Amino acid sequence: MASIDAVRPTPRHADPDLVRERDRRHVWHTWTPVGADRSGTTFTHADGYRIFDLDGREYIEGSALNSTCGYAHPEVVRAVAEQAGRLHQVDVSMTSHDLLGALAERIASYLPAPLGRTLFVNSGSEGFDAALMMAVGHAAHRGRPRSRVVAFARGYQGATILGRSLSALPRCRHPMTAPLPVTLVDLPLPPRELRRPEALPVLLDAFERAVLADPDDPPAAVVVEPFLNVGGGVVLPPGFLAGLRALCDATGALLVVDEVFTAYGRAGAMFCCARDGVAPDVLVSSKGLAGGYVPIAAVTAGEHVFEGFAADPVIGGLRYGHTTSGHAVACAAALATLDVLEKENLVERAETLGARMSARLAHLAGVGEVVDVRRLGLVVVLEMATEEAALGVLDRARAGGLLLRRQGAAVMAVPPLVIDDAGADLLVERLTAALPSAD
Repeated sequence: MASIDAVRPTPRHADPDLVRERDRRHVWHTWTPVGADRSGTTFTHADGYRIFDLDGREYIEGSALNSTCGYAHPEVVRAVAEQAGRLHQVDVSMTSHDLLGALAERIASYLPAPLGRTLFVNSGSEGFDAALMMAVGHAAHRGRPRSRVVAFARGYQGATILGRSLSALPRCRHPMTAPLPVTLVDLPLPPRELRRPEALPVLLDAFERAVLADPDDPPAAVVVEPFLNVGGGVVLPPGFLAGLRALCDATGALLVVDEVFTAYGRAGAMFCCARDGVAPDVLVSSKGLAGGYVPIAAVTAGEHVFEGFAADPVIGGLRYGHTTSGHAVACAAALATLDVLEKENLVERAETLGARMSARLAHLAGVGEVVDVRRLGLVVVLEMATEEAALGVLDRARAGGLLLRRQGAAVMAVPPLVIDDAGADLLVERLTAALPSAD
């Protein structure tokens, strides 16, 4: 039996070798090959858009998909600490707390009618389970039972079995039976062409054929991301969501939009669907809502969806939720994050800085192994010729003090929205230096 000292939590300034050894011996890392060692880059603290490892080395953070206010923002830290000391949690299936309605109202204030009713859960994956239960339940309540879903083959709606069943990405494959019939839409054009306006009719035609594929089994929902993140950093043509809205209205399907990644400023707008002037029937948001400080996700539906659940035969409502749904500390973190977004004009700055970074990198498209340079808000994507080339960029960037994301052959720079001009310029310099042509 291990002694108490052997299992005591690691001190803040523990021996780096001990910290790494514990990781290698006992941690099962998410989405990681067995045998891979993730302890080589182990972080201890961060501030703003800079993060530091066990050896005291500094990096620019360009890989945090949920970082809106950056690290250690004093207003968010204060809100989390104060709420944890006041009331950290209640079961919102039986009661409520004072921040729950405040956050739901705040989210509704950013969205067009009829979106105004929010269910809170802990992650985007949970959010999509709830959203699809809403869609299928909505059809049943109208006396027109449907369960089929239309989605992007390269989409990603989370890690649950239900979410994985909405994707053809290799990492999402699973050995279980899919809980719903799904019709997947392949990209009709390469990503570098798909973002152009002339691609819109081609893409909408692909979705229309999928929606009408089985007249005897019309879809309950069309589920899309306005930017394919895990699917390769794919920017979609302007007007796509508006076209889908019209298609769904004509066929009786609900439009479910996945803004888990794009919402709360990342796309250069509070919500990406606002760019097309579209109100989906259900909108799922998560990552940027509390900036990664505490897990939370929001599933915001139209009143027409909400009211239909009075007809549920068991409880007269949506049969979905978790013990920590609507967690009070998470709500406090989210409200503080939204305050910072507004006070520091981070949504507008995301668009400005993203354009600035993209403009400095645009000349690289078609040079060497860089196939394309594209962006949405403060997400800059360099599509490489191969996955191997993309992996090389990530490795060289990390060695040069820059953290990046990779989705297939796409390298993505996703810095915190609080990054300043100097940090954005330095990110571009280090990214450029990491490209194969810079070797």
